[in-house]
Amino acid sequence: KKELKESGVSVTSYRGQVLFEPWTVSTKTGGFYRVYTPFWNSVRDRSVEPSFEAPNFVSSPSKKPITLTVKDLDLASEMSRGRKVLSQYVEAGELAAQTKLKKFLAGPVVNYSEDRNIPHLNGTSSLSDHLAWGEISPNQCWNGTFPMILDGVQGSETFLKELVWRDFAYHLIYHTPHIVSGNWRPEWDAFPWRTDPNHEDVIAWKQGRTGIPFVDAAMREMYVTGRMHNRGRMIVASFLTKHLMTHWRIGLDWFSNCLIDWDPASNAMGWQWSAGSGPDATPYFRVFNPVTQLQKFDPSGIYTKRWIAELSEKPSATSLSYFNAMPKHWNFSEESVYPSPITSPEEGRNRALEAYSSRGF
Repeated sequence: KKELKESGVSVTSYRGQVLFEPWTVSTKTGGFYRVYTPFWNSVRDRSVEPSFEAPNFVSSPSKKPITLTVKDLDLASEMSRGRKVLSQYVEAGELAAQTKLKKFLAGPVVNYSEDRNIPHLNGTSSLSDHLAWGEISPNQCWNGTFPMILDGVQGSETFLKELVWRDFAYHLIYHTPHIVSGNWRPEWDAFPWRTDPNHEDVIAWKQGRTGIPFVDAAMREMYVTGRMHNRGRMIVASFLTKHLMTHWRIGLDWFSNCLIDWDPASNAMGWQWSAGSGPDATPYFRVFNPVTQLQKFDPSGIYTKRWIAELSEKPSATSLSYFNAMPKHWNFSEESVYPSPITSPEEGRNRALEAYSSRGF
C-alpha cells in the first residue's frame, strides 16, 4: 500500500474481517483487553458504518493474465471420497450468506439465547463459514441485528455478543500473536499434557470412537459436514484436554484439518479457552461431564442418533454417511460394535483434577 502511494496510485483499504480494528479498542490505560466482558462493554454502543453497495461495473484489463483455473487447482483431491459427502452440506457464496442472515433474523434469533445450546436444532445463524471466507461481513451482521436490540427482540444482543467474541479473538491475535501456537499463559508450558497425536486415545477421539456418545456424535458431525455445533466444540475440547490430558494444539490441528469454518483466531482462542491456558479461559478445574451435558441438551437422543449409526436399530442417513466420508483404512463400519468408553467421565475428571492440584503454578 505504501509503495503504491509512493508511485502515485490512490489506494484505500477497507476493514472486512472484523467489526473493530484491534488497535482501535483499548483500555483506559491504553493497553489491550485480556477479558471479554470489558471488551464487549467498550464496543457495544459503537456505531458500525454501513456496508457499501456492490458496484455496477468493475473494470478489467483488456487482456487477462494467464492463470490457473479452479479445476487445475484440484482442491478436493486430498479429501478423496469424503468430498462427495461434504459437498452436500456446503452452500458457498455471498447470496447463500445473505439468505441465511435474513432467515435467521426473521425468526430463529428470537430464541437464539436458548436454542444455540441445543445441538439437534437449527437454532444458530450458520454463518461461521461465510464469515471465515469473507462471503459476508461482520458489518452486515451487526447492522442487520442492532436495530432489533432497540426494538427489544430477544436473542439479538446475544447474537451480537457472539460477533464481538469473534472480534475479541482477533484483538488478542493482534496483540499476542503467540496465541496460535503456544500457551497464552506461559506458566502452562510446564503442564504435563500428552503430546503424542497418534496415541490410541487421541485416534479414538479423532475418529469419533471414544465410547462417549456426545463426543463421538460431534466429531462425526464435523467429519461429515465440516462444521460442529458450538456446544459440541466445548464438549470435545474439554474431553481431549482434560479427560484425556492431551495438549490443545493436537485438537487445534485436527480442527484446522476438518472444519470448513476454520478461523485462525477463533480456533486458537476457543481451544485455549477450553484448556484453561488462554485469556478469559474457563477455570482450569471446570471439567465438562459429557454424559450429563448430553442428558441436559439432548435428552431424547436426537443428536446422537443423527450421527452414531451403531446406537440405532434403523440408522439415519446422516449417521451412515459418516462411513462414506471417513478413510477406508480406519477399518470400521456401521456393523461394528460401538466401543466401550476409553475413560469414564469420573475417572477422567479425577485424573485431570489431580494433575491440576500439583501443577506448581
